[in-house]
Amino acid sequence: MSAPESGEGNVIRFPGADAPKNGASEMSNGLGLELPANFRPRTGSMEAWNAAYVRVEDYLRAHRIHNRLHQSRLIQTILERAARRHEEDPAQSPTALAAEETDALMGRWFTEILGPSDEPADRIGAQGRLALLLCDGPHKWPFAFLEPRAPTEFVSAMRAGAIEAGPDMSVSSMVPRAIDLGPIPEAAGETIERIEKWPILRTLLLWLVFAACLGAIFKMTR
Repeated sequence: MSAPESGEGNVIRFPGADAPKNGASEMSNGLGLELPANFRPRTGSMEAWNAAYVRVEDYLRAHRIHNRLHQSRLIQTILERAARRHEEDPAQSPTALAAEETDALMGRWFTEILGPSDEPADRIGAQGRLALLLCDGPHKWPFAFLEPRAPTEFVSAMRAGAIEAGPDMSVSSMVPRAIDLGPIPEAAGETIERIEKWPILRTLLLWLVFAACLGAIFKMTR
């Protein structure tokens, strides 16, 4: 594996990646990658960790986390956890590990923000994402997402936007019953049966309908 090269200041540059001058991550644009100097994965290739970086960055953007400073801190935290797991099992994909760590971190954070609940983890995650969208959290509190000590106003807004769980599903039995369509459908059915028994009457009715249509068209066109 190619070792990271020391760069200027407090960042490191992976070989083959040109770091932008403004120090911001530009992985999604393919312009380069900068990571904090204290993040040095011991296992995995540069390409694999670059892909993991992009995946986490895109996932945060999907949650409207566009604050680059906060985004960089979160990516570093997630990649560090993924790197520790990768050292234990280098056969796993850094991208998959980073995705798992992101989901796990968000699940624990949503549970802490929304409070104790008996709901399954996937439902809590769905409630948390919806509450985050409804309260416009990434815009009003740009540094609150995934922070262990979120502002009180943000927590209150998140809990206010959470969906209340409905009642548990109950099982009931239904007895089949005959459908009563009333006297009109019965009369219509009997009439149709009689027409089918008399072909001449059926033909006569069809010609009457046809003549009525022609008469209506003639009257409308005059």
